[in-house]
Amino acid sequence: MGLLFPMAELLYLYGIFPAPGPVDLVVTGLDDQAVKAHAIEDFVFLYSAAQQERYLASRKHLLGHERVLEAAMHKGYRTLLPLQFGLMIETWERVTRDLITPHGAGLKQLFARLEGQREVSVKVLWQADYELNQLMAENEGLRQQRDRLEGRLLSMDEVVTIGQAIERGVAQRKEAVMDAFRVGLSPLATAVIENDPMTDAMIYNAAFLIPWDSEPQFSAVIEALDEQFEDRLRIRYNNFTAPYNFAQLDYL
Repeated sequence: MGLLFPMAELLYLYGIFPAPGPVDLVVTGLDDQAVKAHAIEDFVFLYSAAQQERYLASRKHLLGHERVLEAAMHKGYRTLLPLQFGLMIETWERVTRDLITPHGAGLKQLFARLEGQREVSVKVLWQADYELNQLMAENEGLRQQRDRLEGRLLSMDEVVTIGQAIERGVAQRKEAVMDAFRVGLSPLATAVIENDPMTDAMIYNAAFLIPWDSEPQFSAVIEALDEQFEDRLRIRYNNFTAPYNFAQLDYL
C-alpha cells in the first residue's frame, strides 16, 4: 500500500498593500476563515486559509472577497492592489518568485499612482424600445419616410435603407448620452477607463480614478445628469470599491 501524504495547505489571497499594511484588521474571509496579513519586503498580503481546492465565482464568494478589501479600506488602508478572485498559493516563496521579484518595481509604481485616489464606477442603462419610439416622435423626416412605406411590399433596398436610417438615429441618441457623461465626469478624474457594456441595455460602462476627497463633487454631477435625462436612464453608481480597473500592471 502506498504512503499517503497530507495535501499542502492552500492560502487564499485577497489583495496587496504597501507596508506596514492592515495588520490590525479583524474580518473573516471566505468560508468564515480569519483574514491575516503576511509581509514580503515592502508588500503586505491579506490572506486566509483556503477550505476548498477551487472557489466557484458565485455571488457569495465574490462578495466575500470584496468584503475583505472594503473592510481594509474602511479602516483607512485605502491604497491597495486587489488580486484576482480565486487566487491561491501553497507557499510564499512562489509569490516572491513569480510576482515580487519580476514585478516589484511595477507594483510600487501602482501604489504611487493610487495614493490618495479612489476608483468609482458608472454604468448607464436605457430602454431601447422607448428610445426608438422617441426617435420616431422627434424626427419628422424619418417618421415620414417610415409612414410612406407602410402598407407596401418593400424591396430589400427599401428595408435596408430605412433600417440603416433608424440605426443611425438610435446610435446618435446613444452617443449624445455617452458624451454628456464624458463631458461632465472626465474633467473631475485623474484617469478614465471605458469598458464594454455588460448587457444589451447598458450603453455606458466606465471607471474613474478620482482624488479621494472629491467624491461629493463627482456624486453631485451624477445627480445632475440623472435629473437632466429624467426617466430615460438608469444610473448605477458605485463610489466605494477596490481599484480593480487601475491596479493592473499592464495599465502602467
